[in-house]
Amino acid sequence: MSPSIANATVLVTGANGGLGAQFVHQALELGARKVYATARRPRDWNDPRIVALPLDVTDDTSVAATATAAADTTIVVNNAGVSTLPDRILTDDMTEIRKTFETNFFGALAVARAFAPIVGANGGGAFLHVHSVLSWIVADPAGQAGGHGGYSASKSAMWSATNSLRLALADQGTHVLGLHFGYTATPMTETIVDDDKEDPADIVRIAYAALVAGEYEVSADHRAQYVKQALSSPIEDLYPQLARARTN
Repeated sequence: MSPSIANATVLVTGANGGLGAQFVHQALELGARKVYATARRPRDWNDPRIVALPLDVTDDTSVAATATAAADTTIVVNNAGVSTLPDRILTDDMTEIRKTFETNFFGALAVARAFAPIVGANGGGAFLHVHSVLSWIVADPAGQAGGHGGYSASKSAMWSATNSLRLALADQGTHVLGLHFGYTATPMTETIVDDDKEDPADIVRIAYAALVAGEYEVSADHRAQYVKQALSSPIEDLYPQLARARTN
């Protein structure tokens, strides 16, 4: 059965960001009765339907407290993420790479583990996991503000975990959607100036439509659609620099 956002209680992690705020507002536009807007430093939303909660996804105590406070949740939008530029997987301090994984992989997984029994007990519901086209491809380190090696690796790990969670939660009637897309016009991408960016509102609109339609994975823009199709091609198609290196 496809999830319904109408009358749902939705929890959004990373709610203060460009995508997060859209997930909050559009859930209400689609008829959600309540939205828990979580962030490390929650903001004032001036809407009685929005409950702001503090949540640090890298802190187990914080995750547990949020799960207790939001025990009526039926849909979880696992959106919180970090990205540091430049991001050079070969030379960056390992501490920085671990920090990226703590939020993008371990933090997102901790939220899913904490809320899985809650969502199941409340009727099945759904998880919407915000991935990235960079979970399928690594940007050229020379061309994209220093690359996205650690970020891509962390998102690839969470994509794999989402596939596992989707299978593990099927028996309790919980739907899991993975969302893939390229650059969007948010604070996280402000330093990227040599590429076009999608409107966060459009990405969220496509994501919620896919959730209601019962899809398991959605490529929400042209970048994600292209890369998904190219994954079955020779790896040189995705990374032309490998073909050039072979001829040198």
